[in-house]
Amino acid sequence: MTITVANFQGRTSTPGIRKSLNGGLAWLIVLLGTVFATNVLAESILQDITYTPLSGGKVQITMKFAGPVAEPQIFTTENPARIAIDLADTRNGLSQRRIEINNGATGAVSAVEAAGRTRVVVDLFHTVTYETKVEGNNLVLNVNNGMSGSATVTAVATTDPTKAIAAPGLEVSNIDFRRGKNGEGRVVVSFSGEGAGADLQRVGDKVSLDMYNVRLPTQLAQRLDVLDFATPVQFIETHAKGNGAHMEISAKAPFEQLAYQAGNQYIIEISPKKEEEKKGPNAPPDYSGNRVTFNFQDIPTRSVLQLIADVSDLNIVVADTVQGNVTLRLINVPWDQALDIVLQAKGLDKRRNGNVIWVAPQKEIADREQALADSRNKLQQLTDTITVYIPISYGNAKDIADLLTTKNKQAAGGAGAGQQNSGFLSERGRVSYDDRTNTLLVVDTPEKVASVRELVAKLDKPVQQVLIESRVVVATDNFARELGAKFGVSGGYQQNNTIISTSGSLAAADSMANVALANRFAGTGSGLPVSAAGPISGTSGILVPNIANRLNVNLPATNPSGSFGLAILGADYLLDLELSAAQTEGRSELISSPRVITANQKEADIKQGQEIGYVTFTGGSAGGGAATATVQFKEAVLELKVTPTITADNRVFLTLDVKKDAINSLVPNPGGGFVPQLDKREITTSVLVDNGQTVVLGGVYEFDKSTDITKVPFLGDVPGIGALFRDTKKSTQKAELLIFVTPRILNESLK
Repeated sequence: MTITVANFQGRTSTPGIRKSLNGGLAWLIVLLGTVFATNVLAESILQDITYTPLSGGKVQITMKFAGPVAEPQIFTTENPARIAIDLADTRNGLSQRRIEINNGATGAVSAVEAAGRTRVVVDLFHTVTYETKVEGNNLVLNVNNGMSGSATVTAVATTDPTKAIAAPGLEVSNIDFRRGKNGEGRVVVSFSGEGAGADLQRVGDKVSLDMYNVRLPTQLAQRLDVLDFATPVQFIETHAKGNGAHMEISAKAPFEQLAYQAGNQYIIEISPKKEEEKKGPNAPPDYSGNRVTFNFQDIPTRSVLQLIADVSDLNIVVADTVQGNVTLRLINVPWDQALDIVLQAKGLDKRRNGNVIWVAPQKEIADREQALADSRNKLQQLTDTITVYIPISYGNAKDIADLLTTKNKQAAGGAGAGQQNSGFLSERGRVSYDDRTNTLLVVDTPEKVASVRELVAKLDKPVQQVLIESRVVVATDNFARELGAKFGVSGGYQQNNTIISTSGSLAAADSMANVALANRFAGTGSGLPVSAAGPISGTSGILVPNIANRLNVNLPATNPSGSFGLAILGADYLLDLELSAAQTEGRSELISSPRVITANQKEADIKQGQEIGYVTFTGGSAGGGAATATVQFKEAVLELKVTPTITADNRVFLTLDVKKDAINSLVPNPGGGFVPQLDKREITTSVLVDNGQTVVLGGVYEFDKSTDITKVPFLGDVPGIGALFRDTKKSTQKAELLIFVTPRILNESLK
């Protein structure tokens, strides 16, 4: 049989070797102590913090130092319940900032260093007594599990500096913020002297500090934005309150806070809470014990467990029912893995309590734990119930009461109640609510009441709000160009006693023939008089036809912007010409920007516009029956209807309905009056948008191009002069609809 134990911390498995090693190291320790005595006395280092659960729910916390223990200053606080130990001229050498205990009245222990001193804070579930003592380079703190009473302190203890009465004339001299090397945010409040009284409390995601009998200068009553420091702290707001000052620190959860007072400074440290790495159910355990090598052939199981106890420096208690032998060949494996292998091979299990491990068959351990569970259930039946009133700030007491209860309700009188068993309450627990004060009424054991309080604290939080800004842009662009002409040829000519006349109409040609005939009788020969618009010489009352009758082509621009006219009057003819043109351009933009704020997952609706009334007629007959007039309304509004949902990655999912209606025209009603005709613009959609990002929900683009030509057949198609015989109208219309939306998650601290 071969037994080899590898211990990388300087320990061996044989007592003889240990004795020689201890004797050989004695002189070295004395020599090193002499060399470094001065440095140790000048500055000590907190190397390790360990804890050991004791009987009766007590916990022993041991703080190991690299040298003599500095004179501690110990004080307690009641709300929250804590024990704080200040160690001057001490550096923090711990790799782990917070150690979870969760045993008895002790929750956790934290250590932080600042300003050349280290503070160790023990978080308690309730106020208890404690004892301290110094053992060499160790400071031992024994935390009891009873209710508060007078504490017995073996080491030197001083009065709680945070509860000291402030010296007269103290004021806040400075408020500073710094970022630690591990990403923690450190708020440093400096006073004009020592002895300032302060009280720190955490409420949800905010940490509040009340400073008593301290004057706050006006220039320090301000709000500090520290988002750029990349710490959990976001905003620091300080203002005067009564005879003191109040500071409120907004931080991003999850985080841990630690506060201590050193001289004339009060320091609040807020660090991000480290999330434990989640392992799958089938993930192998992590083994970190010293490596050992075992080679056994049919050795008793109890002997193997004794060897593992020697290697691990742990106390192993083996049940009497553990029997049998085991054969092992393990080379260079951690001792804790070797222990698990032995237990699995023999159908055993273990339970650890501090540095004591109990080993027994699996069924024996299961039976014992079942007996303990049954005992706890029976004890719970005998525990006195208490009644608490939990005010609800942001939620609804009825909804939370329904959540705490099952479907089997027994209605109660009063403001409304539901009483029944549920997973959150014991068998004797009851919960009801009061609508008027929005308060929960819980009757249960103290343990269950504490769990209900914790659940309500997590649920009763303000709902995040979202600001939704939208823009509806309607852009139109139109262009029109028109060219037209008026053209007429009129004349009267006598040839071989034959009169030939022409003009724009038969009446005008007759007038021109009369002119030529008058010229013949007047003996003036052929030709027209100089004044064609007036009476002809030698005649009475004969006139040239008016311009409307002289035109052969009458195709002017509809609304001309400009025109050019030409008339040529010859001896026996009259030429009329007018060219007209028009061009119009129009651009318009209609921008509507509705915005609304709503809570997460709550629909919001905002609209603006008008209702247009119109009359409709029903009934009536040919027999003379009277028709019934009814007034109806149509909405022409701008409307934004939205339901936002904030996602876990701080984006916003929007369900949107956007409308932009406008009156186009009024259509005559056969029964009388008019019916409005609307231009409807509407979009209904769902979209996922980043916080503060602007997205285009959609758009409609319309393009209308037309060319209208009115012309004289054949003549209007002749190149060149054909322009005198036609009217050309060209138009282009463009319309575009765009809808934008921008969601912004409102920070609670900015409200």
